This record gives sequence, structure tokens and C-alpha cells, in this order.
Amino acid sequence: MTHRVLVIEDNEALAYGLRNNLEIEGYAVRTAESGTAGLALARGEAVDLIILDLMLPGLDGFRVLKGLREDGISAPVLILTARGEEADKVRGLRLGADDYVTKPFGVLELLARVEALLRRAGGAVVGEGTDRDVERFGEVEVRRASRTVVRDGTEVALTPKEFDLLVALLEANGAVVTRAELMAQVWSYQHDVTSRTVDTHVAELRRKLERRPSAPEYILTVRKAGYRLRR
Repeated sequence: MTHRVLVIEDNEALAYGLRNNLEIEGYAVRTAESGTAGLALARGEAVDLIILDLMLPGLDGFRVLKGLREDGISAPVLILTARGEEADKVRGLRLGADDYVTKPFGVLELLARVEALLRRAGGAVVGEGTDRDVERFGEVEVRRASRTVVRDGTEVALTPKEFDLLVALLEANGAVVTRAELMAQVWSYQHDVTSRTVDTHVAELRRKLERRPSAPEYILTVRKAGYRLRR
């Protein structure tokens, strides 16, 4: 199956380069030079993944991302951020982005991120039919086969990275998992991933799953060590 990728990028040279490299890898690519045009394309055509620059003229990437998720468009979104703009990364993740790359980036890195997001969006099945398909802590139910999470009977939207992070904590069975171990398991030691990235994703998990994110009951910090999940 040929995956369809939408690139929303106002820099003509960068958009051209992204399109060329993605098409060489076998993807069907559409491009848009503005947030307005990109959002219209995403609403009118089925796409499997969206590469979205945050700094767009007019309708910026944040508003495009918000519009996509409000419209129920669940395709993975890979955002392009400026180096050192940590606040933009956090805001993008909170609005529903699935991953990010920081400019300037290498083509191989971007292609690896695209491939990983598409693979996860395809719904990796873990041990279908086993007791580990569904795991629970507190009011939260984690369904591995469908990669969904339910809290108090309501499905909670997690990004692929947030889901993978939650599974990594579950698999530790209450033991402490260091930030370095989480970076290895969830991000495969990608060069721009730091312990701050792990902390940001943990904070998002708490915000979505804990009754009191500032005083978590389940996703716990172990000082100078890492994190653990209490069931």
C-alpha cells in the first residue's frame, strides 16, 4: 500500500526537498504552501501522515493542528520546529502532534520518523489474545492490541510516543525505569531527544491520566533515578 503524505511548508526549497525524498521512498506526496491550503487539503483528501511546519504565515501550524484534531482527523502529525524552541514542541504535543524534528534536520532522520509514525499508526498488535492485551491501573485501562487507553469509561487520546512510554512503564511491573532506559526504549536514542523530552511526555501522561497531575497517584517520580508506575 502506498502511504499518502501531506507536507505543509511555506519554504519552497524545503518543501521541494521533502517531496523529492519522500517520493523516492515510495510515498505519494501532496504539498501546501500555507496553513489554510494545508488544512483544506487534509479536510478534502484522505492522508496517512502530515508533516507540518509550525511557523507558517497567516494560519500558523498551531491553528492548523488544532483544526485537524477538532475535525477528527487522526492522521499522525510530525511537526517541524526551530532549534531551541522547547515551548513550541510542548505546545505542539499538547495540541495533538505525534512527534517532532528540529530544524535543521537530516533527511534520514526525518524519513525514520515518518516510517515509525506510520508503523505505529498501523496498530502494532502485541500478543493478541493474551492476558497482557488489556492492563489496568487505577481507573485506567490500557488496550495494547488496539493501542487505546480508556479512563473511567472514556477513551483518552494519546500520541504514539505517549502510548509507547506508558507501555514501557507498565512492562517494568512497578520497578524504576531510568530516563536513559526510556530514551532507549521509546526514542531509540534519537540525537535530539534529551531527558527533558522524557519529562515533557511524562507530564502529558499525568495530565491526561491522573486525577491530580500535580500530585500523581500512579505515574511516580523517583528522585535522582527515573519513573515508575504504581498499580
